[in-house]
Amino acid sequence: MRISFLPIVAVLLAGHAVAAGHDAAWQAYQKGDYVKALPAYRAAAQKGKPLAQYNYAMMLWRGEGTSVQRDEAVLWLRKAADGHLAQAQYALGLLYENGAHVPRSQPDATHWFLLAAQQGHTDAQTSVATQYFLGRGAPKDMVQAARWYLKAAEGGDVGAQYIVATMYEKGDGQPQDLAEAWRWYEAAALQGDPAAAIRARDLGQRLRMAGAASRP
Repeated sequence: MRISFLPIVAVLLAGHAVAAGHDAAWQAYQKGDYVKALPAYRAAAQKGKPLAQYNYAMMLWRGEGTSVQRDEAVLWLRKAADGHLAQAQYALGLLYENGAHVPRSQPDATHWFLLAAQQGHTDAQTSVATQYFLGRGAPKDMVQAARWYLKAAEGGDVGAQYIVATMYEKGDGQPQDLAEAWRWYEAAALQGDPAAAIRARDLGQRLRMAGAASRP
């Protein structure tokens, strides 16, 4: 499965008040003191704090400071997702996509991916784009797929950058634009994608040849 959760760093709460109990939980977790972190997260979670609910769920999921409690973890994860925490929404989408301790449901996966994607969660943007691209849990819609892959690409996702490049090159979901295709292949290549580097080189040659042929 693609689930590898870590507690969200406190910096994501910039501009918001951090409850003392939650701050103590984070500090204990950072020190590896899971026995102390777990009840502190639980106390904050019970007060309705989505970030604490997510982190408490992840500790239960992994069995940190307690035995593994996956069903209970899902309950708290859902509370955090209902509280509009994007990472929790994305994680819940993964559970539905894979049928892990919830009934497997691609429509439910798409629902949660979309909510997280709308909040700017890059991995969720890639996931919801894939749902539209495949027609899995959503109607097959290349325009929507292109839209969300582009947002993920702009967020730095190298796989999305490559896919966006191919969509511009072929005119899938958006008008064909070889210059934009080259730009996104180049962006992916700069992040170390060897296939993108080859496509950027080949497409760059095509564009140069086309430019030379158009000159009088």
